[in-house]
Amino acid sequence: MRVHHTFRHWLPLGLLLFAFIAPAQAESRAWNFRVFLDDREIGYHHFTLRAQGEERELKSEARFNVELLFFTAYRYTHEATERWRGQCLSELRAQTNDNGRRYQLEAARIGERLVVAKTRGREDLHGCVMTFAYWNPRMLNQGRLLNAQTGEYVNVTVTPGGEEALLVRGNPVMARRYALRGPDLAIDLWYSPSNEWLALESTTEGGRRLRYQIN
Repeated sequence: MRVHHTFRHWLPLGLLLFAFIAPAQAESRAWNFRVFLDDREIGYHHFTLRAQGEERELKSEARFNVELLFFTAYRYTHEATERWRGQCLSELRAQTNDNGRRYQLEAARIGERLVVAKTRGREDLHGCVMTFAYWNPRMLNQGRLLNAQTGEYVNVTVTPGGEEALLVRGNPVMARRYALRGPDLAIDLWYSPSNEWLALESTTEGGRRLRYQIN
């Protein structure tokens, strides 16, 4: 089962999350998502953000298993550590097993360049680079995003939609929807009025619905 880069993008508007605005609240933040394929729960994706001086560190971990009858039809694991200075990525280490296909990725800022070492080859990126950092609403203002699985620097567009009611932790919440699009990429994201990331939804190549539900 291949998904339109949803598993591979790691994954804004005026204000930052309130956790970034107040230093006292910026020390630790977590987003824990249950992951569903159609209506079947297949795993989780957890994000933990910590402030370390002038930098922020994000750790993420994903585990998906798609069972078919008595065997595992698809397995996915992803672990990443990202370091951010301001709104720019300064360091990244990630490893992924996409159903047997393995990826290793490292990136580090050297002067004005972000040097990205992929499974195959190396690339130098200039300027302020962001990953598919769904937790940071400034991501929604970007025209290119770094894929934290493959190391691709992807052209994207983000289109704001209207507000709609979303069930969050059992309670209805008004959320604004955004359509994130790119080559082989179609992801919808929802944010609260305070710009907190609440949900994600995408479609697999087989036409099945992949969605993240926050705990």
